[in-house]
Amino acid sequence: MSCFYCEKDERLLALMTPLTELQWSDVYLFNDQKHKGRCVVALKGHHDEMFELDDEQRSGFFAEVSLVAHAIANYTKADKINYAIYGDIVSHFHVHLVPKHRDGLQWGGPFTDTLPKVTLSAEEFKAVGDGLLGELEKLKK
Repeated sequence: MSCFYCEKDERLLALMTPLTELQWSDVYLFNDQKHKGRCVVALKGHHDEMFELDDEQRSGFFAEVSLVAHAIANYTKADKINYAIYGDIVSHFHVHLVPKHRDGLQWGGPFTDTLPKVTLSAEEFKAVGDGLLGELEKLKK
């Protein structure tokens, strides 16, 4: 089975939009923005399991996951970032970063994709992406 994170094809673009490339990962803004600011951080190079990474890869990747989560928290004013790592269906190692707000959508439980999708206008979606990139740049300094 081919990997859409490796091939970066229409299967990937149907779900998410490239946001930025970091040393160890590619960062995507999820197209469904029911949790505004939700991103996916995907490891560069195909690995299925965390234990397949050497210490440098693992440390570098998770430092970038932390950086992106921090940027999301700053931009969205989230009360909590949910981190989800599954891989049953899409085995390429990646982390979903989902901002949650107390008394907001799905607070107190895991996020799910079973609710109706929220599609922002092109302008709104670009504003979210630009806002996240701005926060990332501030944190990198």
